Amino acid sequence: MRTGLIAEKLGMMRVFTDKGVHVPVTVLSLEKCQIVSHKTIENDGYNAIQVGAGDIKIKNVTKPMRGHFAKTKIIPKRKLTEFRVDADNFADIGLFFKADHFTPGQKVDVSATSIGKGFAGAMKRHNFRGLRASHGVSVSHRSHGSTGQCQDPGRVFKGKKMAGHMGAARVTTQNLELHAVDLDRGLLLIKGSIPGPKSGWVTVRDAVKLNKVPDNAPLPGSFKTHDGPEIITDSVDKNVVEAAVEENVVEAAVVKEDK
Repeated sequence: MRTGLIAEKLGMMRVFTDKGVHVPVTVLSLEKCQIVSHKTIENDGYNAIQVGAGDIKIKNVTKPMRGHFAKTKIIPKRKLTEFRVDADNFADIGLFFKADHFTPGQKVDVSATSIGKGFAGAMKRHNFRGLRASHGVSVSHRSHGSTGQCQDPGRVFKGKKMAGHMGAARVTTQNLELHAVDLDRGLLLIKGSIPGPKSGWVTVRDAVKLNKVPDNAPLPGSFKTHDGPEIITDSVDKNVVEAAVEENVVEAAVVKEDK
């Protein structure tokens, strides 16, 4: 079991194969997706890798989380997610993910929070056909019909499909095909649509139903030591990193005092 990663959904586009076949793809960006910390059986009772992505202002980071990031010398991240891994698939803290962590053609599972639709009726929410649109129905063509029983049991069962809040829920789409990767730009092109709005965060991992890692997939993964201006590795001067972290903490304290 390998670690997954966090990506930002940029939107959809279409690409053409060498044979001229049109393929709709969703574009995901891996910018600043970084390993933040480790969870081990000895300390936490399970093996996992905590992954972070996105920028966040220091003033918006709680004091406990500042300490969490400062402990591993990582610049605070907006989104954090844990991925269960095997004991031999740990990667060093501070490494950034590369787009070829997944290989073209493999199947992946993508999870995200779906777009909120607000209050919706039964026809839109559960794909009901509605009532008859001809004789005998008066101004209730899109209603869901009866919901309960008579004297026994005389109530509506829990979980009955009715009108209600639609969307804004955690959705996982399984076995999507990775069409291509752009290593220079850090992009994943996944065939078809995936949950969530543009600029939303999604998690991508190996397909669990296949129950195996692709033969040509890198183990424990594909990483690099830097991503643009962020360079947090063992080869960097620790004093420089610690000074940057302390400066951020002091800056946040000054902002708090001003308020």
